Amino acid sequence: MKNIAILCGGFSSEFEISIKSATTILNNFPKEYNSFLIEVRPDKWTSVYKGNYYNINPWDLNFIHEGIKISIDAALVYIHGNPGENGKIQALLEMRNIPYINSGALASELSFDKWFCNQFLRSFDIPVAKSLLLTNQKQFENSYIIETLGLPCFVKPSDSGSSYGISKVSTREELQPALEKAFNEGNTIVIESFLKGTEVTCGIYQTENGLHTLPITEIVSENDFFDFEAKYLGKSQEIIPARISKEEVEKIEVITKKIYQLLRLRSIARIDFMLVNNEPFVIEVNTTPGFSSASIVPQMLAHEGKSLSEFWSEIIAFELK
Repeated sequence: MKNIAILCGGFSSEFEISIKSATTILNNFPKEYNSFLIEVRPDKWTSVYKGNYYNINPWDLNFIHEGIKISIDAALVYIHGNPGENGKIQALLEMRNIPYINSGALASELSFDKWFCNQFLRSFDIPVAKSLLLTNQKQFENSYIIETLGLPCFVKPSDSGSSYGISKVSTREELQPALEKAFNEGNTIVIESFLKGTEVTCGIYQTENGLHTLPITEIVSENDFFDFEAKYLGKSQEIIPARISKEEVEKIEVITKKIYQLLRLRSIARIDFMLVNNEPFVIEVNTTPGFSSASIVPQMLAHEGKSLSEFWSEIIAFELK
């Protein structure tokens, strides 16, 4: 029986969200594998195995349970943000020659950074919002930002997978506090022009039968946009299937598959779009989408009639072949 570790936690503000996602996965993991959690913190890594806690060396990743050495045969990295969603742990696993059930280090790092990912996609004629990259708060005058992108606009940490630090700016007075808030979460920030339309998201993964897209979901936030509260605290409505035309569904599925292949993604991914006049603009690429019981991907799978255990069985069979 293969030992598969689910790495969770991490260094970002979404530590607890990652634990919830990983616990849901663990509780629904295929029974033919011996699965357990490894909680990753800045000061220590801890294996949670059969009700016991073992401090482990990140470079070694083995531990002793009841006199028996437990070695990891494969890993599933389910950390939202640093150091998992940005590919750092994937790179470590590659150096240790440990297989993992995730997008690779390069694909993870590229998709994690909102600015670089959107510029990459733009080069392949995939629609994205007009944007500016800031590496410090004094890089552009606020007046230039507003003249270039207009109001409202969105201010986001570019190099953070977190839902924290994002602001919708509707007035000149709101811009500076939004910049400060974003820089508290990341080292670079991206400011994007406002896209008015219908927000939808498409899940995708690969099996031995090829690429498979999940039912497209429409997101209706109770807040001004799909922020942390809307995403994780029930302040949004997820409508499956999305209330869009068959033509729009087909267009989104085609672009989703194209992005998955261009970025060389693996396992599950979720790509968020804003539909503007029947044209899907990419908002974000998620290589580690939320997987708690209330998250969007499990809802998509439930609508499709597929159990979480069956879903992970299909992915593992393909990714570890």
